[in-house]
Amino acid sequence: MGNCHSHRKNRANQHHPPQQSSYRFPPDPYPAVPDYLYPPPPQPPYQPNSIMEKIPYSDVDCCLRALAGSAEGFGRFAIGGRDGPVFHVTTLADDGPGSLREACRRKEPLWIVFEVSGTINLKSYLNVSSYKTIDGRGQRIKFTGKGLRLKECEHVIICNLELEGGRGHDVDGIQIKPNSKHIWIDRCTLRDYDDGLIDITRSSTDITISRCHFAQHDKTMLIGADPTHVDDRCIRVTIHHCLFDGTRQRHPRVRFGMVHLYNNYTRNWGIYAVCASVESQIYSQCNIYEAGQKKQAFVYYTEKATDKEEPATGRIRSEGDLFLNGAVPGVQLASEDELFHPSEFYPTSTVEPPAESLKHILQHCSGWQNVPCMPEVVPIAN
Repeated sequence: MGNCHSHRKNRANQHHPPQQSSYRFPPDPYPAVPDYLYPPPPQPPYQPNSIMEKIPYSDVDCCLRALAGSAEGFGRFAIGGRDGPVFHVTTLADDGPGSLREACRRKEPLWIVFEVSGTINLKSYLNVSSYKTIDGRGQRIKFTGKGLRLKECEHVIICNLELEGGRGHDVDGIQIKPNSKHIWIDRCTLRDYDDGLIDITRSSTDITISRCHFAQHDKTMLIGADPTHVDDRCIRVTIHHCLFDGTRQRHPRVRFGMVHLYNNYTRNWGIYAVCASVESQIYSQCNIYEAGQKKQAFVYYTEKATDKEEPATGRIRSEGDLFLNGAVPGVQLASEDELFHPSEFYPTSTVEPPAESLKHILQHCSGWQNVPCMPEVVPIAN
């Protein structure tokens, strides 16, 4: 059975059917998940310590709870299950004693770790309650069938998991709605769901997506539900150090919200890389956009919010982005005074210039990684 180890506390709808695409992805030319210890051995021309120095969050694997409160960007306050005991998942069953579902339905804070590796076939959405960390370090856990749902919850951290092969109407890999906040999704691999890989809608906000690998998918990430959900003006999301690896569109598509993109690598999109729709503000900073057959990275869709008389599009400001293989940003770029600046909301972030070294890092160090699950505290050396 799953069990909890004591830990001293520090601190106290209606759905619209998705439009099914006839697009079918070719076999993935890249391995589904790299099988190496994090980080990979550096290769020439990189110096022995150059990769470690540039990877964000290089300190979060030093002990079990170092993830708590360590996110960059809008999700920086997410503490997950920091103040609760450790729950050990001991079965790959969808439900029952020792299962992840048993842990996620509990109301108290929990730091959830796994004692097993393998595939959890979800028969229905896995609802994650507030103050939970789902920590996949030390094992290799893959979800299939359905996805994770973060509904009316706060302070959730999801780390080092795989999600693949979700089937059914409105089935997303990770669905964040409604009214959820202080969320951090880190170092996950997501691919091949019937709807989206990550959807952030219905007034959910203060979210960071980092070091994730997205592949073999059409509508990758939606932020903001539709023009009728004007409360989505509150949405704030940071996406950084992610690899969008041949996914077709929505990296992301944004309505209403504010989104900061930095140091992501988006390559070989099928329609566009980033879409700004009704009233959205997207700050694209030091990302790499490498085109395949489609060259235009940014597109703008015009829609009318239900509380406005005139339709509107969104705005994108590109600062320091690198466009490769004929990629072009498009023509409608915002000036500095037309949208937010990240420094208005958080003082620092590990933004570095886009370069070949960043491509190398993201190809090897995004998504699920074979990292150990560290103990509660760091042993003191004698």
